[in-house]
Amino acid sequence: MKSIRAQVIDAEQNAALGPGGDEQFSGYGVMGLPFSSGYVLAMRRFPVTSVGPGYTSVWLRRPAGSWTIYADAAPEVSCARYFGSALEGAIQCHVSVDWTADNAFTVAIGGDVDLAWKVELESTPVAVAMSAVMTALPNMLLSNKAFLKAMGSAAGPMLSAGRLGLTGSVPNRQGFRAKPRRMWFISRSSATIAGEDFGIPQPLTSQTRLGDFWIPQRGIFVIGSSAFDRFDPARHISATARKTT
Repeated sequence: MKSIRAQVIDAEQNAALGPGGDEQFSGYGVMGLPFSSGYVLAMRRFPVTSVGPGYTSVWLRRPAGSWTIYADAAPEVSCARYFGSALEGAIQCHVSVDWTADNAFTVAIGGDVDLAWKVELESTPVAVAMSAVMTALPNMLLSNKAFLKAMGSAAGPMLSAGRLGLTGSVPNRQGFRAKPRRMWFISRSSATIAGEDFGIPQPLTSQTRLGDFWIPQRGIFVIGSSAFDRFDPARHISATARKTT
């Protein structure tokens, strides 16, 4: 079987968008990872999207509860397009992801942000079983909101991740459909920002979310895709940059 890194390289090189007129993203990332300090991190790497160039982003929740998204593409064509109204900041900057082993990578943001994040992944029988099921599902089924809602309700407890929201609405009011295909758990991770240590991975006292997207209480890395309602200025909130570095 291919290593995790090899599967990610395949996802990077062969990312493709599905049929339909919604706004689509294909790639991989960390759905979310809470730390004992109260910090939460997430990462997205989408080599292809239907709204702009491919990009990488890091989501950061501080212990007080505020969120910032850092991305190497403009907010209008990256994650802030959907989550911007709930953020303290949407910052365009360089974000690097470097694989250091077949099951490990680092994420870094330099400059004034000074974020360093190390991640190690592992496969478990539960993750293998979930990946086999999700890989076999037809795209049409993964576009069905009722199915995704039921799948999220069942998968959360099964993965010991709290609530999982695979469909619903994001803060900027678009509907979303998350379509994971393969997954692994984060076995070890550490992070610092401007020298401040995040502590160890640990569930939050109260699970956090952005709109109907619940951040898992356990670190999960996935390869898959996401789809959002096509932007309608009469119903949805536009993304605007708060700051650029």
